[in-house]
Amino acid sequence: MTITILWYYWLIAGMLLLLGEMLLPSFTLLWFGLAAMLTGLLLLVMPDLGLSLQLLFWALASIVFTVMWFKFFKPTMTDKTKAGISKEAVTGETGIVIRAPHDEIRGIVRFSLPLLGADEWEFICSQECQVGDRVEVVDVSGNTLVVNLKK
Repeated sequence: MTITILWYYWLIAGMLLLLGEMLLPSFTLLWFGLAAMLTGLLLLVMPDLGLSLQLLFWALASIVFTVMWFKFFKPTMTDKTKAGISKEAVTGETGIVIRAPHDEIRGIVRFSLPLLGADEWEFICSQECQVGDRVEVVDVSGNTLVVNLKK
């Protein structure tokens, strides 16, 4: 018994896997779907390709796509906000004072990238600072950053 899979079966399977990725947004089915579509295009060019070679090509293409994802693309998509990370991760970050502290009112510092989920934070500074000064985070005290003037 001979099983004949036409090229567009692979394209349909690939599209179904890509649609499944919409329901399961984890980049899991995406690579299998792209490999199935690539297999369909290969079968369009080489219509005499046997089923075992088609499955082998699909499996290898899936592995290659997955390895490429983890090796090249995923590292560039890291979360730069540092949300949910301990205070050691924000120590040493530099920001600009947008409201200077005075009397019992805390100052506000703004960072170019959000720290722990926000780009503006109240701060305490033991030194005299003005609007526009650059400060460096040395500690976190509750919801307030402890900073020193950056030289």
